Amino acid sequence: MSLPQFDIGPNTDSIQAMLRTTILAILFVAHSLTLSAEWITEQVPYQLNGTQFEGQLIYQASKQSLPAILMVPNWMGPTENATQKAKMIAQKGFAVFIADMYGIDIRPQNTQESAAAAGSVRADRPLMRARAQKAVDVLHQLADKHPINPDKTLSIGFCFGGGTVLELARSGTDSVQGVISFHGNLDTPNPSDAEQIKVPVLVLHGADDPYVPKAQIDDFFAEMQGAQVDFQFIAFGGAVHSFTNPEAQSEGARYHERSAKRSFAIMDDFAAEVLDL
Repeated sequence: MSLPQFDIGPNTDSIQAMLRTTILAILFVAHSLTLSAEWITEQVPYQLNGTQFEGQLIYQASKQSLPAILMVPNWMGPTENATQKAKMIAQKGFAVFIADMYGIDIRPQNTQESAAAAGSVRADRPLMRARAQKAVDVLHQLADKHPINPDKTLSIGFCFGGGTVLELARSGTDSVQGVISFHGNLDTPNPSDAEQIKVPVLVLHGADDPYVPKAQIDDFFAEMQGAQVDFQFIAFGGAVHSFTNPEAQSEGARYHERSAKRSFAIMDDFAAEVLDL
């Protein structure tokens, strides 16, 4: 960026230099304030059908109303890993609410426990949809005391969470303006429910994901096309399952930096379009 020049008469080099120094100082302070914007985090308890849940709201302090994101984490639930991912997304100018899909009494500590917890919810799709919708409703209620715009809401999910937000879309919700699945499962017990989808759908997929076989992808395409859903499906070469998760280091589920960066850039473009940002 070039700094302005000032026409303040002859022999004014020292004044010109002082003004330029002052402007640089102002720009530095403004940039520092932007980088150090205060983080607002709040644990949010809520209930559904007798089960107690606790989500987390995360955003950077703002005088402007922020677009909202409901984030459904992977099968480990609302962990510190999920919090860090939510902060990364919130830095883009969103208020992010991490959903609790299990209830406060279930906090998996390993893959066996997380598989059991996620499997229990996946086995009951009406339950899954109801819990996801409840989290959206809670997020919107938080707009009463936080700078959140409930009319500009995305729902995104990772792995188990990706499958969850697709089920939220299949429920016919109009409480969000779009859903994004990051390396999520695509299957559903009732493909005809796609006819209820009212919002755009974006699927970000690892082209080499061993947990989402080609048959599942083909079925998903048939489901979306049969219902004439506004959907996008983007596959990243070289990526397997969990490609946005730095903690994933197994053969079939591994972090893939290139695909992770591209997927979040695509998320930004999708959000700008469907939320009119």
